[in-house]
Amino acid sequence: MNYSFNLIYKADGKINKTNKPDNADFMVDIEESERLLSLTVKPNKEIEFIKFEMTTAYKFNNAQRIFTNGYQSWTVSKEYSPTGAMDEFNPRILGVQKKHFNPLGIWGAGDLTFHQYPERAGIFYGYSYGYIRSGEELLLLGSLSEREGYTVITFNTADNTISIEKDLEGVKFSGEKNILNLAMLRGEYNAVFDEYFEMMNISKPKVNRACGYTTWYNYYTGVTEEIVNRDLSAIAGLDTKVDIFQIDDGYERAVGDWLEPDQKKFPKGMKAAADSIHSHGMLAGLWLAPFAVTPKSHIFRQHRDWLVRDERGKIHFASHNWGGFYALDIYNPEVRAYIKKVFDTVLNDWGYDMVKLDFLYACSIIPIHNKSRGQIMCEAMDFLRECCGDKIILGCGVPLAPAFGKVDFCRIGADVGLCWKNKAFSREDVSTQHTLMNTVFRRHLDGRAFLNDPDVFLLRDNNIKMTLEQRKIIAKVNSLCGNLLFVSDDVSTYSPEQRKIFTDVVTSQKAQIINAEFVSDKAIKINYLLNGAESSLTFNLGTDVEN
Repeated sequence: MNYSFNLIYKADGKINKTNKPDNADFMVDIEESERLLSLTVKPNKEIEFIKFEMTTAYKFNNAQRIFTNGYQSWTVSKEYSPTGAMDEFNPRILGVQKKHFNPLGIWGAGDLTFHQYPERAGIFYGYSYGYIRSGEELLLLGSLSEREGYTVITFNTADNTISIEKDLEGVKFSGEKNILNLAMLRGEYNAVFDEYFEMMNISKPKVNRACGYTTWYNYYTGVTEEIVNRDLSAIAGLDTKVDIFQIDDGYERAVGDWLEPDQKKFPKGMKAAADSIHSHGMLAGLWLAPFAVTPKSHIFRQHRDWLVRDERGKIHFASHNWGGFYALDIYNPEVRAYIKKVFDTVLNDWGYDMVKLDFLYACSIIPIHNKSRGQIMCEAMDFLRECCGDKIILGCGVPLAPAFGKVDFCRIGADVGLCWKNKAFSREDVSTQHTLMNTVFRRHLDGRAFLNDPDVFLLRDNNIKMTLEQRKIIAKVNSLCGNLLFVSDDVSTYSPEQRKIFTDVVTSQKAQIINAEFVSDKAIKINYLLNGAESSLTFNLGTDVEN
């Protein structure tokens, strides 16, 4: 292929722009085969890239479909029509002018602080990998590693181009460096993804399909020891074996103080809770956000030197959750020692079998220590696996490629809402519709990168604003396309019909998905093979109930 470049870099204190790297302060070597594109930068002096983008021509047609992988677990990821638009987020719906828009003030979990969002139709971008589907054949473009920086792939159907951009912000290059190895694969859907993960040498997940319970979507931070024991007894009383009982956010004194349970909520402590779960024959799971601290935490008050700081030395705000939180600098030896102590206590002293690790993107919100965001995230996932040993990790709120092969289960969509349709203010916001789309269109990761966690299905009648049919659709989609099937209900309130639905969902074998696509602007059809029989499910994301 022929490539054009758009390069902005800093050298000798000056900003330079060029589209001809061989005439600049560096050279770019391109090696290309039928299946692989490799890029190496060879500077003749210290340089820092502000933008590194290469573009090639590609002729799109309207019958094709384009998949882009969102920035992290919660980010919208789906197939688009070439004439469509990435319209899941628009600052105008917030009633603010673009020049006054502050992405951190709304939702800092996305990429709006370092990537420009497309403002017109026909431009679709994503991270690490993406594809163009022509009928049953894919052209897959996928980075084999994000350790040098995130790979941003943009399909521009308006201009008939494909662009590959590397997020190299904050990294100074003074010697030869390979910055990109991009797989370029053609073939049938499953065969292409099999080949892609083989090229990355990602080991198959060691865990099996599992079902479980989490406290979050019924009680949120109001969880207590009494609630845990009540729902634990109810879950244990089901006819169906439940594998995991997970205590979510709310047990800790403050976010960041993981070894200090809230004494009013959990007077017997977290080891007693794990012991109780084990006594009912289930694995014990515990939620943590290991890189996050709030100003209310003892960690924040006593260890300001542990926090991520920008180039001016100012503590960098991460996002607005819990009233605002900050991130720990994982390269600080004291931080690493603290995090290791947390996991040693939770997994070995308290006896938890699984940790759900959330808001992981926070450690890489800005480049630090001459490392790109992608390198930081990859090294953070290495560190977490080292801390957890062979215990089960459920990843969440994490850029996915750095998590490949490092977590056992992983969330692949947004948080499910308590209603079918809700106004999402960002591509990472709570949205039942968004997570259903992600569950369907990120199904290729399941069994290759980890086992997919599509988030919970909810069957209860109280504290929810969905029809039973809508609740059944979520349960069915999760069962077809996911492999971690969690509820968050007081199951003692279930009717016989709800108990049967639960049993059918969690005891069902994993389906073989034949294909799945939008059959209209809002309707998705999944064709699948289950127990030797071919069947299909069609559901409409825009149906009747608005809450």
